[in-house]
Amino acid sequence: MALRTMVLPWVRVASQWTSLKNWRYTCRRVPGNILTPTFLNIRTMNSQIGDNMIFRQLFDRESCTYTYLLADANTKDAVLIDPVIELAERDAHLVSDLGLNLKYVMNTHVHADHITGTGLLKKLVPGCQSLIAKVSGAIADVHVEHGETVSFGDHEIEVRNTPGHTNGCVTYVSHDKKFAFTGDALLIRGCGRTDFQEGSSDTLYESVHSQILSLPDDYLLYPAHDYKGQTVTTVAEEKEFNPRLTKPKEEFIEIMNKLGLPYPKKIDVSLPANKVCGLYNLPDDLAAKLQDE
Repeated sequence: MALRTMVLPWVRVASQWTSLKNWRYTCRRVPGNILTPTFLNIRTMNSQIGDNMIFRQLFDRESCTYTYLLADANTKDAVLIDPVIELAERDAHLVSDLGLNLKYVMNTHVHADHITGTGLLKKLVPGCQSLIAKVSGAIADVHVEHGETVSFGDHEIEVRNTPGHTNGCVTYVSHDKKFAFTGDALLIRGCGRTDFQEGSSDTLYESVHSQILSLPDDYLLYPAHDYKGQTVTTVAEEKEFNPRLTKPKEEFIEIMNKLGLPYPKKIDVSLPANKVCGLYNLPDDLAAKLQDE
């Protein structure tokens, strides 16, 4: 009875909103262990993507990495962003199942916490090309620079340099669909660490504010990782709620300097491999996958 008493007022409140399909309903916990409703005017993925783009958000449990598959629903041309080598076969099967022509396997930066699946995917899906920012210094078939676009079918993604986590970090922006893939530069209610691999808190702050948070408020933002189970945020949300990036630059730098994070456990294996499409000095089990193909 108590639960019913709590829920019914929420339903009455919700019924006052128009077009409930376009409203996201979440709960937040407040002092006293009571759940209260929060209503956010966020487009659903179906209305956001429309009829002419295929979108898949894929997840790696070990590194909490998101991999994104985008495709033109008409031409079937596709791109894959931030693949993980252990799950390259999963990604290749999905591409095949959907009848897609994978053009580019692309990374937002040279990752330190996992080995990219780029090299293995090039073997699993012949004809696709690796792509990364030129400034990263990594080997790839295609190098992109700030302001250039990556095309697949009738869709385009703008490349925006967003260094600070690494020198080679980029954010991929679709202005047509109003979303961006922020890599490790901007995470949901957070940001990438800046204490190794060319990191700079000053540079990261400027990059995020000038290249990501300068986008329209309703743009959806998809990070390369999330460790709390969240999948997407918006420019407006991060401008209001990000506990680090809402601070003045000097305070942000102080926060980042005091994080005291442990040394990334996979960095010594991941960095050398990711400089060459994930194909260098691989662990035996991963090397065997390449030899089998």
